[in-house]
Amino acid sequence: MNAHGLHEPLLDAHPLLTALSAPSRAADIDEADDVYGWLVGSWRMQVLHYRDDLRAAPLQGEIQFGWVLEGRAVQDVWIMPPREQRTGAHAAAHDMYGTTLRVWDPAVRAWRVTYLNPATGQRDELIGRRIGNAIVQIGTHANGTPIRWNFTDIGRDSFHWTGVALAPDGITWVLEAEFAAQRVRG
Repeated sequence: MNAHGLHEPLLDAHPLLTALSAPSRAADIDEADDVYGWLVGSWRMQVLHYRDDLRAAPLQGEIQFGWVLEGRAVQDVWIMPPREQRTGAHAAAHDMYGTTLRVWDPAVRAWRVTYLNPATGQRDELIGRRIGNAIVQIGTHANGTPIRWNFTDIGRDSFHWTGVALAPDGITWVLEAEFAAQRVRG
């Protein structure tokens, strides 16, 4: 355990991590289809909205991305607050320790995206594609509510991410989350 009473991260030599991780994308995924590989690395995020407008007092978070499953998927972990600030006393409404698995599906020439956050019970399924200069992921929450998650303002070392859900009126899209991310390493 570290000074914060948290368990240290598993070493890269752990058999599960060794079997899971991959050094790069699989050769059978064309470079043009590599929508998520540029994300591989470590990121800090400023949380602008997470169920509530947090711009007046933004929270911080971290995101870790890596190639997995012989390079046929990109997996991430979204953590809020970041690990060095996780004491167990953070607000449950702003707790995130979830993972996204983005798996290339050559049959649909798109990425199948699954997000799970055990801290809140959230589960989402989407299809991700590059559209212009953005990455657009369209799908549903577990309860069937339509959602759209977008990576925009993409730079080599930054991106803007928004997540919206269709309101019960079937017309209005409601902002659920908004993050501004900066690359730390990778």
